[in-house]
Amino acid sequence: MSGHSKWSTIKRKKGAADSKRGKIFSRIVKEISIAVKEGGPIPETNPRLRVAIANSKGVNMPKENIERAISKADKGGDSFQEISFEGYLPNGVAIFIECLSDNNNRTVSNIRAIFTKRGGNLGTNGSLSFLFERKGVITIAKGDIDPDELQMEIIDAGVEDFQIEDDVFVITTPLEDFGNVQKKLEELNIVAQNTELQRIPNETKVLPVDVAVKILKVIEEFEDDDDVQNVFHNVEVTDEIAEAM
Repeated sequence: MSGHSKWSTIKRKKGAADSKRGKIFSRIVKEISIAVKEGGPIPETNPRLRVAIANSKGVNMPKENIERAISKADKGGDSFQEISFEGYLPNGVAIFIECLSDNNNRTVSNIRAIFTKRGGNLGTNGSLSFLFERKGVITIAKGDIDPDELQMEIIDAGVEDFQIEDDVFVITTPLEDFGNVQKKLEELNIVAQNTELQRIPNETKVLPVDVAVKILKVIEEFEDDDDVQNVFHNVEVTDEIAEAM
């Protein structure tokens, strides 16, 4: 979990810059759109929409923006499709990319171009399924929350791991218990900074600092594409690498 968690920290730091460009908001609006089209506009009966709304609140998206996104999606709105890519970057680094796109040809072309330019190899869907396990990851600002009390409250809901990192708590759950932990946090009136299903590597790859930094910069290149929602990898991100980023 350490490598994954350190990368989550990097993503949070990077997120501050992204939000200034509207990228975080844009990605959440896309997620709201596809959630509404899948399960309707009522959060109480649509778990995916509840997650998207929780994430929008975690990044302080204005309420009117959230309501507008839900209304637009309910009336038809933009048509987004989920696309995923799996492959390898140099040094045998496995990478899994999740996208929401309104133009498949554009997305495929952009992602393939980065793989080619950076010496990677794009694989077939399902080729890396054995390397990653899907888990729920919830990030909560520490604030004045007592970590021991919080753990005691949520442990029976299905928490697999609880870590304290800088100014946040990072909670990991099995896929099947993700919803239970979310509901428990809602009961406790705790608003998460970020709630999502992530692909956690079963084993991480240790690389020299300079090589790892280059690989993570390619990861950022994928993330900067407007159609990309999430990028997962199996690089072991140490404190030294995190600082170099």
